[in-house]
Amino acid sequence: MKFKLKKSRRLSVRKGKIDATTIFTVANQQIPTVSQEPVKSLGRWYDSSMKDTKRGLGTVELATEGLLAITKCGLHGELKVWCLQFMLISKLLWPFLVYEICSTTVEAIEAKINKITRRWLVVPPGLTDVAMYCRKAKLRLPLKSILEEYKCGKARLLSMLEDSEDPAAKTVQPTIKTGRKWKVAGAVDEDKECLKIKEVIGQTQTDRKRLGSYRAKW
Repeated sequence: MKFKLKKSRRLSVRKGKIDATTIFTVANQQIPTVSQEPVKSLGRWYDSSMKDTKRGLGTVELATEGLLAITKCGLHGELKVWCLQFMLISKLLWPFLVYEICSTTVEAIEAKINKITRRWLVVPPGLTDVAMYCRKAKLRLPLKSILEEYKCGKARLLSMLEDSEDPAAKTVQPTIKTGRKWKVAGAVDEDKECLKIKEVIGQTQTDRKRLGSYRAKW
């Protein structure tokens, strides 16, 4: 196996602080630091800050640039919404998953998306978010909320780490930060309790149809 210097980075931490004086060399060649040349792995950037604060702002800029690019294209409004739902939102979900971005940042992005979606669909500005994303109304629009997709992704990630068969993942308690407004651990625990209650109650009959007319969803 050949060591590739261009794809390597060095990072030295002493007493919780980054030490730039330590130098690592291979074959008389100095390995660059992550502050000099940030490295990207699995869609995640690593730099000397070791924090995701800038990544949240970068994601907001990415969403703003994407909305502006879709607006400038010569497509009709419904086709612009299609590009938003199946291209831009799908592109933003991966940074939401790998970075520790708070829910308030996602809410700000969703507010921009909702505003420009109403403009593309030529609907009144007073149309609420419930009317756009509700799944229980008689008239349902084929739109997905980026905030709900963000919450589902974080809950899926936490469940995957907690139920992992890897001993390293089991010994380390996963901590996923989502800000102060919404906690993913509490939401997952609440959903698990609801499933337990439904299992205890069982299948019920609510109208005059015969027993067994409804099939359990599971």
